[in-house]
Amino acid sequence: MYESFFGMSHTPFARDLPTECLFENPVMKDVLGRLLYVADKKLFAVVTADPGCGKSTLLRKFNDRLPKDEYILLYLSDSKLTPKWFYKGLLEQLGMESGFYRGDSKRQLQKAIEIIQGVQKKRVVCVLDEAHLLDKEMLEEFRFLLNYRFDSESPMALVLVGQTELWNNKLKLQRYAAIRQRIDMYCTLPPLDRADCERYIQTHLGYAGCRQDIFTDTAIDRVFQISTGIPRMINRVCDKSLMYAYQNQKRLIDDHMVSYVAEHEMLAAKNE
Repeated sequence: MYESFFGMSHTPFARDLPTECLFENPVMKDVLGRLLYVADKKLFAVVTADPGCGKSTLLRKFNDRLPKDEYILLYLSDSKLTPKWFYKGLLEQLGMESGFYRGDSKRQLQKAIEIIQGVQKKRVVCVLDEAHLLDKEMLEEFRFLLNYRFDSESPMALVLVGQTELWNNKLKLQRYAAIRQRIDMYCTLPPLDRADCERYIQTHLGYAGCRQDIFTDTAIDRVFQISTGIPRMINRVCDKSLMYAYQNQKRLIDDHMVSYVAEHEMLAAKNE
């Protein structure tokens, strides 16, 4: 609705921006580089972030940057995942039916990966999203899976992605020490700082084709304060501010307008 009013060709703060148009700060770039290294060396990595801080964006960029002629990416996101369904899900993505027993399915997967690496000359990368919801049995299974050929090599790269509690409330604890010792790389995505918040907003407005300044410096200050640098919240504050400005026929958004939107238009968001 507000796009034509501001001369935009796209909606700036939508979820479906093309991957190449998504904002990438130095931290995101560094974590992406680390994950590409993990994929190349078949390592075990853990990535955590608070909700809305860019885990999905990171995975979209990671998927796009893995050369498809060199890698096969397997992706699972299931809060109720068990070892049996873990192997079943991966084998199905490889076009295979899983065995009835967990051990049979694990051997099937390992054999399939051997063939992929030996015949297709590709590496397999497995990404498990929402990993903070996995129980201890499932996390222990990764340790057994990676203990391959007398612990001399890993069959594939494994990346666990989840909220901060995955590390703080699980992997960091003593009872997870055996799993933690297997982890080759641990990365976090923090909220954006004030400078990156401004660059984030400018990047999204640029994608939308906006050629004029819409948010004043004080408005961006207020967006940063309200969102605390969380990209998902920046999207919501900016989108609702643009709608409010359009409804009031204002072409410049100041801090007072952002504050009004946060107080009156985002009550539902705060209660979610």
